[in-house]
Amino acid sequence: MDAVTLSTLLAAAAMAGWVDAVVGGGGLLLLPALLVAAPGLPVATALGTNKLAAIFGTATAAATYARRTTVDWRVAGPAAGLAVVSAGVGAALAGAVPASAYRPVVLVVLVAVAVFVLLRPRLGVLPAPQRRTPVRVAMVIAVAGVGIALYDGLIGPGTGTFLVVAFTALVGADFVHGSAMAKVVNAGTNLGALVVFGVTGHVWWLLGAAMAVCNIAGAVLGARMALRRGSGFVRVVLLVVVVALVAKLGHDQWVS
Repeated sequence: MDAVTLSTLLAAAAMAGWVDAVVGGGGLLLLPALLVAAPGLPVATALGTNKLAAIFGTATAAATYARRTTVDWRVAGPAAGLAVVSAGVGAALAGAVPASAYRPVVLVVLVAVAVFVLLRPRLGVLPAPQRRTPVRVAMVIAVAGVGIALYDGLIGPGTGTFLVVAFTALVGADFVHGSAMAKVVNAGTNLGALVVFGVTGHVWWLLGAAMAVCNIAGAVLGARMALRRGSGFVRVVLLVVVVALVAKLGHDQWVS
């Protein structure tokens, strides 16, 4: 890999760390960049290498949020524990599920997320603690720790975004606190998937470590910016990321 290509890839890793820390969706940037930079790389290895970089970024962002705001560990902790196992299962199945099988479903879900957020302009701007009933807490733990985590192991991009929306819509977190919990769970999904990809030999360790350094830098900047600018800023970034994900997956579906 020449110096220009490597520099571009490291810059993409830093930007992905920023996006992931604010609202998730960094894989939208880093996975395509990795596949373009190393066109002969197996998809599973690209996913594993991305997880190596992402786990450092999400863990750093989670620590930054935890130091500067309150994380509801009663929700995030159990969800993260389940996420390690579920994402590992998803990673083990990653090679068995063709992209054509999941892409239309994810497209529909993303469009639904965008419409849902647009039609509810107050969603996530202010906390709604009255939604945090025991039933809803159990529901969001299952959705985040099993459903979304399984998706992350299988595919990846957009996981953080789905987590933020789940925490805001189901248990009434504002976008900043929802993003904080999402980072904790996302660190769990990245760990579970990374273990499986690593054991099966699908991680480019040296390149992943270099990208991890840049991902950490972007994550610190993104988390601090989200905390400083508040939920309105996170909501705008979320909508931009969802639209970008829809455009990317829609293009992939069209050309295939």
